[in-house]
Amino acid sequence: MRIIVLGAGQVGRSLVEHLVNDSNDITVVDINKQRLQMLSDRFQVKTLCAPASHPVTLSRAGAEDADLLVAVTSSDEINMIACQVAQSLFNVPSKIARVREPGYMEQGQALFSKASVPVDVLINPEALVTQHLKKLIRYPGALQVINFADGRAQLVAVRALRGGALVGQEIASLRELLPSVEIRVAAIFRRDRSVVPRGDTLIEEDDEVFFVAAKSDIRLVMSELRRREKRYKRIIIAGGGSIGARLAQALEEEYRVKLIEQDLPRCQWLSQQLQRTTVLHGSASDRELLIEESIEATDVFMAVTNDDEANIMASMLAKRMGARTVITLISNPAYAELVQGGDIDIAISPQQASIGALLTHVRKGDVVAVHSLRRGAAEAIEAIAHGDAQSSQVVGRRLDELPLPDGTVVGAVVRGDNVIIAHDSTVIEDGDHVIVFVSDQRDMPAVERLFQVGLTFLL
Repeated sequence: MRIIVLGAGQVGRSLVEHLVNDSNDITVVDINKQRLQMLSDRFQVKTLCAPASHPVTLSRAGAEDADLLVAVTSSDEINMIACQVAQSLFNVPSKIARVREPGYMEQGQALFSKASVPVDVLINPEALVTQHLKKLIRYPGALQVINFADGRAQLVAVRALRGGALVGQEIASLRELLPSVEIRVAAIFRRDRSVVPRGDTLIEEDDEVFFVAAKSDIRLVMSELRRREKRYKRIIIAGGGSIGARLAQALEEEYRVKLIEQDLPRCQWLSQQLQRTTVLHGSASDRELLIEESIEATDVFMAVTNDDEANIMASMLAKRMGARTVITLISNPAYAELVQGGDIDIAISPQQASIGALLTHVRKGDVVAVHSLRRGAAEAIEAIAHGDAQSSQVVGRRLDELPLPDGTVVGAVVRGDNVIIAHDSTVIEDGDHVIVFVSDQRDMPAVERLFQVGLTFLL
């Protein structure tokens, strides 16, 4: 594919990293020479230092022959105009734009259509992060919760804690703990390395365990594997920006929510918009304020401001003062690697949320969902099998016959409304949704090729 990426920020760089091994012809455009130099030093990509939405820039970037344009600059307006120019002047077949401003997103098809602003796929990081956080709140103890096949199956990650039901268990023995449901351990990460799960694999303390089950079974599975985790009730959100406001609005009907915001006019606006949330004016790093708001009785403290350092400091303070679970929004991936698992229970990256949504639309074969795991080190995909035994490398074959890369595991097969937990003897049929965990994202091209009947790009 010929791909033009507008914007060499963290999302643009991560996207290039995921796609550069797929034999794609990639051109990256940005006005920051240093960012482009970093990319060209690491990857074999073309770079162009120029304004992203200018017709001359897009022409020099090869828009006449491009298959896909991905606009992920820091400006919604530039991203939207770039898509308009790409359509009007160069007829680029597929255009993806990152748009943050809720006022644009609320217009939907009235604004984003071929007749107005021709964006084929809209990516809204704030909405994606909010959805992710909501799922974590609904499943206490989960590090990540991912839906597949319209929610019929879920992939959930938990940490194995000392004294918990997981530590010291062989994977095969989990059937004895959960005799009434079927689960599949798709992967284990131990001290930042992947452990291929086998029946005799012993789960150790602090392992991150990813398992797949039918959505209807997830609550039972979580209650058995994390028996000490009680349902969340009291939540404090630090930061009243777009994510904080969305989150409070989504949670206030079911939970006791308090929101801390430093900007007084923003506080006043939030208090008018939110019905049941208690809006507090102050700093989330104010020890006295946290004491007054009973931080020691708080089930979840979420720091979601746009300042990484402020989020980290407020979260560490809240945890040490007694907050049960601390979730922190961190844009800098280096910070996320350093802090998760210590005072901070879960570090969320808005960039990784965006990457998963972007990859869903640029992967080869009939890949209908891509989710970035472990801050981009691994991926979980949902691919649809097509064809028959003659035209497909997967249809009509048992799972143990598939030439999967080492460390790649099929977690489940969704057939209609049925979630079939994967076993070696499971045979894939035409139309099956196959959930695959890829522990090393460099193996993605090989996995994609398995699900290709012909050279097909879903965009």
